[in-house]
Amino acid sequence: MLDPRLLRADPQAVAANLARRGVAFDAARYARLEQARRERQTASEERRAERNRLSRQIGAAKAAGRDGDARRHLEQAGRLDAGLTEDGKRLAAVQAELAELLDALPNLLDPDVPDGADERANRELRRWGEPPAFDFAPRDHAALGEGWGLYDGARAAALAGARFAVLQGDLARLHRALGQFMLELHAREHGYLECYVPYLANAASLRGTGQLPKFRDELFAVEDGKYFLIPTAEVPLTGLAGDAILEPAELPRRWVAHTPCFRAEAGSYGAEVRGLIRQHQFDKVELVQAVAPEDSDAALEELTGHAEAVLRRLGLPYRAVLLCAGDTGFAAARTVDLEVWLPSQNRYREISSCSNFRDFQARRLRARYRPAAGQAPRLLHTLNGSGLAVGRTLVAVLENFQRADGAVDVPECLAPWMDGRMRLGAAA
Repeated sequence: MLDPRLLRADPQAVAANLARRGVAFDAARYARLEQARRERQTASEERRAERNRLSRQIGAAKAAGRDGDARRHLEQAGRLDAGLTEDGKRLAAVQAELAELLDALPNLLDPDVPDGADERANRELRRWGEPPAFDFAPRDHAALGEGWGLYDGARAAALAGARFAVLQGDLARLHRALGQFMLELHAREHGYLECYVPYLANAASLRGTGQLPKFRDELFAVEDGKYFLIPTAEVPLTGLAGDAILEPAELPRRWVAHTPCFRAEAGSYGAEVRGLIRQHQFDKVELVQAVAPEDSDAALEELTGHAEAVLRRLGLPYRAVLLCAGDTGFAAARTVDLEVWLPSQNRYREISSCSNFRDFQARRLRARYRPAAGQAPRLLHTLNGSGLAVGRTLVAVLENFQRADGAVDVPECLAPWMDGRMRLGAAA
């Protein structure tokens, strides 16, 4: 949520920033609602003060035996009580309209986020590794898995519908190995606290991180919307900082979790219905940090580096890009995407988004810290990134390390979880 003080002080600057995303902020409507809120709140406070004054007069009249005065004051108090009830309804109505308006507003972009409407305007920051040069036509990951009899999209469709997959045998083992490798790297070497979190979240948690109300149609609801399957572990992990005041010694907080994620995205996406690129259910290792505001720029660089470390250990070529205004997510102020090379598509594809949300999520979640003893609490800055999306990493490993005979070499860093199976497929 945006800072109401900034909205009141400089609504035109807010409108100009949001316009970079293609979002129209109706500053005049906001000003009218804010004026109505102030007027109704003032009227309610004045009526309440008058009601309190009458209460004292009623008590004094009764004590002095002036029953007639007491009755007149009681009648006045009754009328004031009715007015207070009506004031409360009117104030609640304008507050609800204000909340609806504010909930629909995305975060403000950092000044150096490039202008642009879509991914074509994203700015490449760096590349690592060289895409493999094959002397044969590379297969896509689904064809490789189907050739081994270990990937079954048809059976998954029979079980649950389109955009699910069944992995078996060594392919399932490789998927598990990737998740375990990522989790242990971040927990043991990068200083994240490993967490096991709920796979269901309530509406308040999803609103706190910005998924609701904006992305309601992309969520799987349970019990008529009482709960939702998590679209990412960002939701429960960031929520760990909610409704709390952390002390300076507790910062920064770093959390990591390996969870399934569930997204009910609309649309077919053509060929991507087949394979593991865009699924309703997928695994992800998620990184979340909560830091003091002055540390959040450095924290984003650090967190992005932690995600990059996974790709480098695996030997996967990738590039990092700074997302433009139109491609930056609803709650983010700045996002760096990591895109891994996929030979079957002859291009880089997103495998991690690392974002700084500034105080946008913290304001919704009431996630705060105390800068020093005796000082008033301040809002934290929150960050998150995939470290990495497990299914897409599996895709990248299969496609980048395939051989002409249909086998795939397994990166050495996964050996502890592969039980000696370091080449999968026909020549294994």
